[in-house]
This record gives sequence, C-alpha cells and structure tokens, in this order.
Amino acid sequence: MTPAIRIDSVTKHYGAFQALAGVSLEVAQGEFFGLLGPNGAGKTTLISSLAGLTRPSSGTLEVMGHDVVTDYRRARMKFGVVPQELVFDPFFSVRELLRIQSGYFGIARNEEWIDEVLDNLDLLPKANANMRTLSGGMKRRVLVAQALVHRPPVIVLDEPTAGVDVELRQGLWQFIRKLNRDGHTIVLTTHYLEEAETLCGRIAMLKAGKIVALDSTRALLKQFASHSLRVRVTDADAALAVGGVIEDGSWVTFGFDAYADVEQLLARLREAGAGVEEIQIGEPDLERVFVEVMNRA
Repeated sequence: MTPAIRIDSVTKHYGAFQALAGVSLEVAQGEFFGLLGPNGAGKTTLISSLAGLTRPSSGTLEVMGHDVVTDYRRARMKFGVVPQELVFDPFFSVRELLRIQSGYFGIARNEEWIDEVLDNLDLLPKANANMRTLSGGMKRRVLVAQALVHRPPVIVLDEPTAGVDVELRQGLWQFIRKLNRDGHTIVLTTHYLEEAETLCGRIAMLKAGKIVALDSTRALLKQFASHSLRVRVTDADAALAVGGVIEDGSWVTFGFDAYADVEQLLARLREAGAGVEEIQIGEPDLERVFVEVMNRA
C-alpha cells in the first residue's frame, strides 16, 4: 500500500543554518503518528515542506504517492494542515471562511460537510460570528475546520491544543480519534507529551533537524524508561546504601524494570535500617523517554 507520507533524505538550509539534516521516514495510511522535538528541532520546517510552503534543499516528499513539488496540486488535495500560528481573515464569518476555503479546492455545495465539521468542533453556535469576535480557543477550532473542509486523507496537527482549555481539548481529540477510526492518517506535533503517549501508535523524535528516535510508542516506553519506586523512609541516609535518589528529605526514588524487583528493593531497605512508611509506584511515561532521548542525542 502506498504510504500516506514518504520523506526521503530531506534537507533544508537557510543560508548557513541547516534546519533539516537528511530526514527519512514513512507514515502508513491510517496511522496516528507523533512528531516530537524541542523548539527549533525542525518540526515546523518539515510540515511546511510537506504542505508546499517551503521547498526542501534536497530530497523528496510525497503525500499519498504524489510528490509535493512536481505534483503539487494533487498532493495538496490529499493534505490538510492545522498551523501552529493563529492565522485568520478578520473580514468574514466562520461559515463564510469555510465556504471560501472549499472554493480554493474547487469544491462547491459543501454545506452538509461544513455543518458536520462545525457541529463536531462545537462551532455551530458561532457559525455566523465574525472571526474577530472569537476567543483564541475558538479561532484554533476554526483552523482545524479549515484543514478538514476538503476532506483530506492526511491531516497534520501542529500544536493544535496550544492555549486551548481542557473541555475544548477533550472535544477536539474525540473528533480527531473519530477521523482516525474512519481511515484518516493523523500526524501530531505537540509539547503535551501525555497527549502523544495516549493518542499516537508510533512516534518520531527530532533534534537539530535529525531523527534521533523512531519506533512504536510502546517500544519507546519499554526501551528507554523504567518504572519508578518512590519510598518515604524513616532514615534517608540509610537508604542511600541501597542506591536511589533522595527527594524532599524523606523520600527516596529508585528505578526498576520488573515488579518482582520491588520486593527485593524493599527487603534491602529494611536490611539497611531505613524503615518504609509509604510507597508510590510510577509507570514509564513519554516525558521521561523524551528527556532521556534528547540527552543521549
């Protein structure tokens, strides 16, 4: 099957600065894929190249088999992007803006789909409101609606929940999950790593324009992050003989890989004379993986 996105040895230079340094990856149709990295890692440059807004210095990018440079029109029809910045036209209502966006793609009589998108994004009450009157969160919802108005099979969300309240965020993710279940390929960039951990089946991590990790979310969690055992003890100094790191005076944190290790750690603490008063067990999380991968890179 043709990949939804294929990126092959893509570089991008801005003068002497190299924003992308030979990025290669494929995203399968129907995937929910995460693209993570610190600020300046090259995520937005890569997305802009896919959208045809920036031309790569070398390499090729394809959307549903269509080259974004030589077959731009077809590639763009298959691609929807929600930008990180709040960009909007202040002279139109929400509905007018979506009608105009439909026209850009040569789509007429699109009212039924527009209404469905507005309803799913809880924008119907604001359909006839001028864009200038909307809150920042509402404007971000409209950006999502604009990206979906031509029903693209591949959707890229660049920090879609930045500055969005919790209720709106949950509603947005319900809709995006539904689109993914219906067969749409979703690519997400976000600094809310718990979102990526929950939603994405596979993740690529960028640093300085290079991919430094690429695997399934489960494999990354298993490979890089261990469980944590946090214990409040009567004698933190005695606990140091067992290992671990002292936090908040009487709390000591240990890393472990299997739950069978917990019993051994507790036994060693008792032998060292560090009485155990309270226990907390933490699961591996993507934030710890991200920090470790960036430090290694």
